[in-house]
Amino acid sequence: MKCDFLAIGAHPDDVELGCGGTIIKLISEGKTVSIIDLTEGELGTRGTAETRAREASDAAKILGITARENLKLKDGFLNNSEEYQLKIVEKIRKYRPEIVLANAIDDRHPDHAKAAKLVSDACFLAGLKKIETYDNHELQEVWRPKHIFHYIQWKNVVPEFVIDITGFLDKKIEACLAYKTQFYNPESNEPITPIATKDFLESLTYRAQDLGRLSGVEFAEGFTTEKLIALENFDGIVCN
Repeated sequence: MKCDFLAIGAHPDDVELGCGGTIIKLISEGKTVSIIDLTEGELGTRGTAETRAREASDAAKILGITARENLKLKDGFLNNSEEYQLKIVEKIRKYRPEIVLANAIDDRHPDHAKAAKLVSDACFLAGLKKIETYDNHELQEVWRPKHIFHYIQWKNVVPEFVIDITGFLDKKIEACLAYKTQFYNPESNEPITPIATKDFLESLTYRAQDLGRLSGVEFAEGFTTEKLIALENFDGIVCN
């Protein structure tokens, strides 16, 4: 089950919104990507846990990922407990990613920042040999990802680097819109929420466009990092 990248989100649709373009680009380059949703998004104003599950499955097919799982932790009440840490440790050791993509370190929804810290701590603990976890009754080998990168969500967190997603934005938006109950639909009778407005839908384009403008590409997604990144050389760097 080893994958190159493991994207983790507090809620179904977090990953698509935060780094969907990056995931699609990585897969186009031959990388393997899997997704872990921590909760079912059961507290969401629009839709249900059941509709979210179907929508997440549809989005996964659009993204082209290898696998997607839901840990069914408690939406709205994520906490950095031993129980939750170990559930994530098991998945890190199962998928053995080189890089983990996780929620924003600071955001409007409290679950996002909590998930960022929870995932970060679990990545560290997954590398400790004396913490024993099992998959299908077999003792798992330890594994610690090389990097944890946090995608940007509601708040305009200043990125420490961006990924050029030019050519992949349309498919990212298609994956996001697989969550039909969650986003703008003028024919819907569901209550209006901050992410179910026309402005939010349009922001998927203009925010990517603005990060692209600042970095010298057409569209980009931004990330923060927990440790300094060392470059082997300057190949691949886009200059304004």
